[in-house]
Amino acid sequence: MKLQHLIKHLHRYEVSSDYNPEISSIVMDSRKVIEGSLFFCIKGYTVDGHQFAKDAVANGAVAIISEKHMALSVPVIVVPDTMRAMAILADVFYEQPTHKLHLIGVTGTNGKTTTTHIIESIFQSHQQKTGMIGTIYMKMGNETFPVKNTTPDALTLQESFHQMVENKVNTVVMEVSSHALHMGRVFGCDFDVAVFTNLSQDHLDYHKTMEEYQFAKSLLFSSLGNTYNLSKPKYAVLNADDASSDFFRRATAAQVITYGIKESADIMAKNVVTTAKGTSFELMYDDKCIPIQLKLVGEFSVYNVLAAIAASYVSDIPMETILPVVEQITGVPGRFEAIEGGQDFTVIVDYAHTPDSLENVLKTTKQLSQNQIYCIVGCGGDRDRTKRPLMAAVAVNYANKAIFTSDNPRSEDPLQIFNDMRSGVVSDRPYEIVEDRKMAIYKAIEMAKTGDVVLIAGKGHETYQVIGEKVHEFDDRKIALEAIHAKISS
Repeated sequence: MKLQHLIKHLHRYEVSSDYNPEISSIVMDSRKVIEGSLFFCIKGYTVDGHQFAKDAVANGAVAIISEKHMALSVPVIVVPDTMRAMAILADVFYEQPTHKLHLIGVTGTNGKTTTTHIIESIFQSHQQKTGMIGTIYMKMGNETFPVKNTTPDALTLQESFHQMVENKVNTVVMEVSSHALHMGRVFGCDFDVAVFTNLSQDHLDYHKTMEEYQFAKSLLFSSLGNTYNLSKPKYAVLNADDASSDFFRRATAAQVITYGIKESADIMAKNVVTTAKGTSFELMYDDKCIPIQLKLVGEFSVYNVLAAIAASYVSDIPMETILPVVEQITGVPGRFEAIEGGQDFTVIVDYAHTPDSLENVLKTTKQLSQNQIYCIVGCGGDRDRTKRPLMAAVAVNYANKAIFTSDNPRSEDPLQIFNDMRSGVVSDRPYEIVEDRKMAIYKAIEMAKTGDVVLIAGKGHETYQVIGEKVHEFDDRKIALEAIHAKISS
C-alpha cells in the first residue's frame, strides 16, 4: 500500500515530503522495523517513541508518523495524536478485519477470562473456527500465542485480526480491559456483542475513582454505535444484579439482553446449589425452565456461565448447542484450579486479586470446607494501595488463618505493602506475614490437615514474580505441588 493512499484517511496531518513509498509493514517498535516499514512514534509511560525515530530509519523505515517535526531523510507525517492515527491507519492497512468477523468483547472486574473461554467452547461446538484474545494467551483455532497485556495495542490487535481472517476464523472473543478502553487500544474494533460481568474496586491507581473506572468500562458499550445494521446487529449483554448495568444501558444504543440470579432478567438462574462436585440451577429463559448441572463450582461460576449463554444466544447459537457445552466445561487455568498431589486436603489456586473476587472465592471455599481454611494472599506493588486493607480484611474474615505474602511487589518495599494490608485487620482473627511467597505456600500446606482447604490467591495462571526490576520464574501451581509432595514424603 502506498504511503499517500494510507495517510489520506487521516483528517489532520502535515507531511514533510511528497515522496510516496510503498509501505510493507507498520510498526511502533524500532526493533521490529524492516525495509519499507512505517514507524509510529508512540509516547509511553516510560519511553517516548520519538527518541527512536532515527533508529527506525536506520533499520529501513521509509516514513515516520510523529507528533512533532523532525529532520529525517524520509517523509515525516505530523499528527495531533499518534496513538489515534495508529489505530486508524492499522485498521486501513489491514483492510478493516473486524468488519469480516463476529467480534465479542467481554469487560468487567472479574470473570472475563472464564467467560471468554466458555464462549469460545460454545462457538467451537457450533462448528465455528474461533479466535480468542485475553489475559492468558491469544488463540487462533487451537494454536496459542503469548500476550503482554490483557488487551493488546491497536496495531497488534488489527494485525492479529487480519491473520485470523486470513486463517478463516469466524468469531473472535476477547477480554477488554478498562486500561485498553481508556487508552484507545480497541479504537477501530467493530464489536458485535459487548458483555459486562461485574464492577468492583480495582485499578484505582490508574483510574483514581470508581466513577472514572466505570466510565472507562462504558466505552465498550458506547462503541456499539447508534445505528442499526440488520445484517450485523449489535447487542449489549448486562449483569442485571450489578448496579453498574444501568449506567451501561444508558451508554449504549444497542439492544440489551440481561442475565442474573437475584434480579429479574432475560436469562436467569434460580435455585442455585453448590457442592464440591459442581453447581446445579434452573435456567429460565423465554418462558422455559431447564435444569442445569455444571462441573464448575460456586455462584461466581454461574454468573460467568449465564454471561456466556446470553452472548452466544444473541449470536444465534441455539440453546440445544449451548447447554451441553456449559455442562461439560471443567474450568480455566488458574481459576479455582484444584492442585492434586495425593493429599487428603484441598489446595486451590485462583487469580482472585480484588476484594470482591477474593470474597466470592472464599465464600465458595467455605461451602466446600469440612474443617479449616488457610488463605495465602498478597497485593501487587506500584498498584492501587486502597484495596490492600480491603483484601486483608476479606482474608481474615473468611479464612481460619490468613498468610500475607508477596505478589509482584515490583519496585515497592514489601513492608509498606504489608503495613497497608495490616491496617484492614480489625478483628482478632489470626494472620501472619511471610514475605517469601514460596515459604508461605509451603507453610500453609504443612499446616493443613485432613479436610482442610488451602487457597492460594492472586496470581492464578501467572508463571512469574516481579521483584524490583527483575522477573523471576514462579508458578503457584508448581510450588504447591512441590510442597504437597514434600509433605507426603516426609
